[in-house]
Amino acid sequence: MIRALVAFLLITSPALAQTVPEPPDYRMDHYRAPVPEGLTGGTTIGPEEAHALWQEGDAGFIDVLPQAPKPANLPEGTIWRDKPRNSIPGAIWLPNVGYGAIADVTAEYFRRGLEMVTKGDANRAVVFFCLEDCWMSWNAAKRAIEWGYTNVYWFPEGTDGWALWDYPLERVTPQEPQPVQGG
Repeated sequence: MIRALVAFLLITSPALAQTVPEPPDYRMDHYRAPVPEGLTGGTTIGPEEAHALWQEGDAGFIDVLPQAPKPANLPEGTIWRDKPRNSIPGAIWLPNVGYGAIADVTAEYFRRGLEMVTKGDANRAVVFFCLEDCWMSWNAAKRAIEWGYTNVYWFPEGTDGWALWDYPLERVTPQEPQPVQGG
């Protein structure tokens, strides 16, 4: 019933859809905004295609949702709890690798994660995702393409679209070790 309603709304409300041009470079700000329909050099997929790749088990999945760092100036005794993340089962979470500009330490963290999920094969399928209308996954997929990965899938609906189709989610923690930004 929900799927039929969503399909009906998409078909009958073309005025609601926004067309966003693909930029020539990385998105540098306003990361939660409508995204383009595609990514040059990559394959854009929806929830059903992502689920099929997940079921086949041949693609690596990388969640790039950012994670806020623990503030350095918290008063003594303050309890800090990271916001929990539910993601696609088996995906690795590489927070903060989807910003438009990333530090060298973050780039190395990202490269290690890519190496892990692709098992060192730049031709192995890898799926990038975050949330719906989040440029982080677009940026991360674009960066992987520029680094020579040839079988890049971009899943712009991310875990929001995955959950809408009632596919399973599991709690994940960031892939360790996380990069430390420093002066």
